[in-house]
Amino acid sequence: MAKIFKITLTDWNGAVRGKPYRKIAVQDNSSLYDLAATALSAFDFDMDHAFGFYDNLKNWTRSEQGYELFADMGEKVEFPGVKRAKVSKVFLVPKQKMLLLFDYGDEWRFVVQYLEDANLSGTKLPALLESKGKAPDQYGDIYDEEDEEET
Repeated sequence: MAKIFKITLTDWNGAVRGKPYRKIAVQDNSSLYDLAATALSAFDFDMDHAFGFYDNLKNWTRSEQGYELFADMGEKVEFPGVKRAKVSKVFLVPKQKMLLLFDYGDEWRFVVQYLEDANLSGTKLPALLESKGKAPDQYGDIYDEEDEEET
């Protein structure tokens, strides 16, 4: 069985209207780490920063429920880790949403909405099911510091 999610790039206020999104499918026994990896890959982001899932879409620091990669790294944090948390135990009802906060420096924010369970027999999971809108460049305009020094 697969779980279908809509991942929408959002702003600091949680707005999703007109923002790029991806629909993905993961196995229902996947971890939140696997869900994040699939979501970020769908936006052509590298998994090179810490991240967490939070139930407060606008202010992640005020979340009552959360899961953080920091916990898996052995740091003492408020929430449990993402590697052992299963999507089937976290996302219980359709339309349930959590904020995926990626890169605590740049604070990329994605609204992760659980849509439904589906039998996708014959489909290799995880899978990108739909893509709307252009993904931003994870690092913006990267320039060579040597080029700047020459000007």
